[in-house]
Amino acid sequence: MKLLYLLFLSLLSLNVGLSQEAASKASQSVGGRGGSPAADPDVLILTDGEKLIGQMESATDASLVFKSNLIGEVTMEWAKVQELHSSQAFAAIPKNLKPLKKENTAVGHGTLDATNHQLAIKSAQGAPQTMPVGDIGNIVPEAEYQKAFRRSSLIKGWKGGLTAGLSLTEATQNNHTYTAAASFVRSVPAEDWLNLRRRTIFDYTQAYGKLTQPGTPTVKTSLYHIGLEQDWYLSPRVFAFAQAIFDHNFSQGLDLQQTYGGGLGFVVFKTAAQELDFKGSVDYVEQRFALSSQNKNLISSIFGETYLHTFAHGIQFNEQGAFTPAWNDTSAYSAFGNATLTFPVYHHFGLTLGALDNFLNDPPPGFKKNSFEFTAGATYSLK
Repeated sequence: MKLLYLLFLSLLSLNVGLSQEAASKASQSVGGRGGSPAADPDVLILTDGEKLIGQMESATDASLVFKSNLIGEVTMEWAKVQELHSSQAFAAIPKNLKPLKKENTAVGHGTLDATNHQLAIKSAQGAPQTMPVGDIGNIVPEAEYQKAFRRSSLIKGWKGGLTAGLSLTEATQNNHTYTAAASFVRSVPAEDWLNLRRRTIFDYTQAYGKLTQPGTPTVKTSLYHIGLEQDWYLSPRVFAFAQAIFDHNFSQGLDLQQTYGGGLGFVVFKTAAQELDFKGSVDYVEQRFALSSQNKNLISSIFGETYLHTFAHGIQFNEQGAFTPAWNDTSAYSAFGNATLTFPVYHHFGLTLGALDNFLNDPPPGFKKNSFEFTAGATYSLK
């Protein structure tokens, strides 16, 4: 009994200690940013007299994002704002300040007061800096501004997701199908209010299926695609890139196709919700088929486009297409189209529907030129 009593006291003291530690962390995080002590709330007053209490998050020349304690995050046009008062420090970046450097006297640092469409940035030193809200490029939290100019590790800053699907049938016929996909992008800098300097893209898709039945030959499906691309931005709209692509498609008799090359890309348009890019490259392509007499070494180009769109509620659409002519063998051209639609379900998890179409004009005899694949699977996204 004495041993049980001592054990009970030990567990009680441990629980009290953990509760005190949790309460201490909670008290540090309430009302503050980044674990800082609680600060006075920010105040937003609209032209109709409505008053919101919470935290100012960011702004552009057209609107601001405010997180209200009662109604959550709202985006409000400046035309509907009568007053704004922040107790947190922000960096106010004027329009057309490019390239942006960390130390720049045109960037205002301090708390914010906005009235009559005029913004006053009040720092601890000197007089307030003022500008019309129409001259604002971006307003971001001061801590975020400082972090944006620090060198980040190669393993940090990746965005994307992993998708997996499975189909099993066990009867007279046994049919097993597995699909997997991965897509990751790392942008430097990661902040969308800074001009992009570099971008790394990795994508991978694979499908494998086997259909067996007693007394009949096994039917197999196997294909995969691996792509790696490194972009260097020469301006906000023009970038140079190098790429390496690896493709295998059992259904078209293609053992392995290796593509190495590079070229130029152009950003047709880019907004917070969507982006369209066009690219052209010169490449070396090595094709290895199931029938070795069909093997080829090609000098080709890839003319392609990529379109991304984020719809309401975080639904993401990703589409790519490309045409690849071969200059030293005009019959050895190919093309592909790929599209995915991802629906968020719960936190990092979602549902992805995808379609991939490959066209190969010179497959070995007995194989079709076209290959189509539709997939559906669960997705885990990095945010």
